[in-house]
Amino acid sequence: MRGDEERVVAAFCAWLTEQGWTVTREVDFFDVLAERPGQRLVAEVKGRTASTGLDVDTMFGQLLRRMGDADDHTRYAAVVPINALSAVQRVSGHVRDLLRIDVFTVDDTGVVRRA
Repeated sequence: MRGDEERVVAAFCAWLTEQGWTVTREVDFFDVLAERPGQRLVAEVKGRTASTGLDVDTMFGQLLRRMGDADDHTRYAAVVPINALSAVQRVSGHVRDLLRIDVFTVDDTGVVRRA
C-alpha cells in the first residue's frame, strides 16, 4: 500500500473491529474483508493521492471486477479520505445501492463515517 492508504486502511479496520467485525487485510486481492455472523463486507480502500478522480474510478472498477455471484450476505465498501467523497459521489447513490456498495470516509484524525 502506498502512502496515505495505509492510514485509511488502519482506521477503517479499527472501526470495523469496534463494530464487532472480524477483519482480515489483503485477502484475494481485496484490501479488507470483514465478517460477522450472516454478514460479509468486502472493501476497497484508497488514500489521498494527486489523482483523486482517477483513483476513485479505478477503485470502482476493482470492486466491480471482484464481485462474485449475488448473495444476500455480502456487501461492498468504497473507503476513502473525506476529501475524496465528492469523487465517489459521481457514481449515483441509486447505482451504488443496486450494486450493494456502501461508502465510508476517514477524516484526518482517523474518524470513520458512513457517507
